Amino acid sequence: MPQPILRTERLLLVPLADEHFELEVELDSDPEVLRYLFGRARSRDEVVESHARRMALGKVVDGLGYWIAFGAEDKDFVGLMMLPPAHGPDQPHDPTVCDLGYRLRRKYWRRGLASEASLVLLQHAFETVGQSRVIAQTMAVNAGSRGVMEKVGLRYVRTYFTDWGEDALPDSDQGEVEYEMTREMWAGSKA
Repeated sequence: MPQPILRTERLLLVPLADEHFELEVELDSDPEVLRYLFGRARSRDEVVESHARRMALGKVVDGLGYWIAFGAEDKDFVGLMMLPPAHGPDQPHDPTVCDLGYRLRRKYWRRGLASEASLVLLQHAFETVGQSRVIAQTMAVNAGSRGVMEKVGLRYVRTYFTDWGEDALPDSDQGEVEYEMTREMWAGSKA
């Protein structure tokens, strides 16, 4: 099953393709968008590498991967929505567990669009792909991202600490958090 085009009331989510590369460059050129990920803008070469990784992860589990979000009406680029198989060093390597994420252009912050996209991605994960669990992680101090996780019904699981070494971001000493939603939680939220 290839990744489908997903729709919400205000968004059109199109599976990430090579034709979207320049949009990824635009998104990753804003240091505020990457504040809790890298703490700085990324170079074009870094985006080339991350685009290749995203495209490869999109082929690991049918139906999972990355989507470029556009406004449903105006087709303006909104951001990158993520639902790849869990793949981080501190994540389970289980094909029935995926990782929810979102990265929006600053002009679209605080409009509920990350929550709207997350809900359709959760629905896709559980009802179409058949995932058993969806996790999401962020820095403990990232109140915006944590707010989205809580708004869409994910529950807090844990705080953990990563050794960032000399690449430590401000406030990384407060740790990172993981949230989750299980298939049972999703089914219960629909009852």
